Amino acid sequence: MSTSLKMLHALLASCLACALGACAQNGNAQSAQGDREQSNRAETSAGTSTQTTGLPDFRPLVRQYGDAVVFVEVRQSARPTASVPVNPEDPLSDFFRRFGIPAPEGFAQPNPAPARGAGSGFIVSEDGYILTNAHVVADADSVTVRLTDRREFTAEVIGADRGTDVAVIKIDANDLPTVQIGDASALSPGQWVLAIGSPFGLENSATAGIVSATARALGGGSYVPFIQTDVAVNPGNSGGPLFNLDGEVVGINSMIFSQTGGYMGLSFAIPIDVAMDVREQLIKNGRVVRGRIGVTVQDVNAQLAESFGLDRPRGALVSSVDPEGPAADAGLKAGDVILGINDEPVERSNELAVTIAGLQPGKQAELTIWREGKQRELDVRIEEMQDTPAQRASSPRAKGADAKLGLAVRPLTEEEKARIDTEGELVVERVTSPAAESGVLPGDIIVGVNGTEIESVEQLRDAVEDGPSTVALLIERRGAQVFVPVPIG
Repeated sequence: MSTSLKMLHALLASCLACALGACAQNGNAQSAQGDREQSNRAETSAGTSTQTTGLPDFRPLVRQYGDAVVFVEVRQSARPTASVPVNPEDPLSDFFRRFGIPAPEGFAQPNPAPARGAGSGFIVSEDGYILTNAHVVADADSVTVRLTDRREFTAEVIGADRGTDVAVIKIDANDLPTVQIGDASALSPGQWVLAIGSPFGLENSATAGIVSATARALGGGSYVPFIQTDVAVNPGNSGGPLFNLDGEVVGINSMIFSQTGGYMGLSFAIPIDVAMDVREQLIKNGRVVRGRIGVTVQDVNAQLAESFGLDRPRGALVSSVDPEGPAADAGLKAGDVILGINDEPVERSNELAVTIAGLQPGKQAELTIWREGKQRELDVRIEEMQDTPAQRASSPRAKGADAKLGLAVRPLTEEEKARIDTEGELVVERVTSPAAESGVLPGDIIVGVNGTEIESVEQLRDAVEDGPSTVALLIERRGAQVFVPVPIG
């Protein structure tokens, strides 16, 4: 073989060897990469389901804090009912029933069994303090708490606050499992939350969902900015905790909106900071102290905002002022719009009520108000809220229209004013559009227009003539005052 042919043969062999080595090396690399991917998949599968499905894994949370959630059973003695025969088939019993004669004592049914109720709660201290709902333990003669290890304790009701629907009960035990308290103000819509409770008596049931809204006002005299969720909450869940993904309690499940009595996707929880403040006051004082300034307020809608010259709907519109309250002493008037308190903006009327209720009686608060197209500052003293609001007689109905408002009004007599206890001067006799469409009724008393008191029919007409396209009519009905926006016809 020639030298050149040998060199060519050697070069081909060398190239073949290199190619084979490269293929083997590449194959090893691919094999190693495949092993790594398989290993990663295995690790992901063994870890939390968040990585594989996008959903949170609640198992660690339930394992760690489920034991701190308790079943609360209450009993209430039933009142004796009317005499009912023990045996309805007894001939003598039938005799008494047919002729409507009260059955003798010997035929009276014994007192019925005590009424029973159930709810949930959660342990907040190792020595046995438990939070639940006030409505769970309301009027209870006895309260029994059952733990997850099936131990049962008779609980003492330390206190209950109907305004927030929070109650504190205590059992005689130590070294109990407890929950971790979180920060409800950090919640935002779309965030995952978990409820644990005893719906329909099914103890330690866990249900999950998301936060639908925060600071939700539900009215009814409540001082709670509720957390709205779509967590499945049913009868028996009341008083149970609402957890965030960090395992912290952010609320107490309190109520649902339902047309069936069961879950329909609207659940409401009391923020835990509100509940813990109530807990502290109930343990320390046995009651909850709230502040007040003596005003009735309502939300400002677009029509009312236009009437008062506001740039947009915001604030709490004062519809009435207690003449003997701190607000009257500070110079607050019906028609003022409270835009802020202590440098904190007020967007809705419920925010003002919650904020003032949480202030210490005796302290001063600075109100930012809107009056006659200008922003002003007022200092008002906070006084303690009493549980017995004053009541007034309802206004009389009348009969008998100002073309622009759709109202026929007349002055009240002194006798009528004294009888219905009102400071208003005009009563509505007949209503047509547009006032009727806005909700004004015959018998309503006209107190003011756009924040100005009205004392005569002429003054009412002048206010309408000079006012904007929508006027804010302050009316009094059954002792309560409210602004009604009425478009000018």
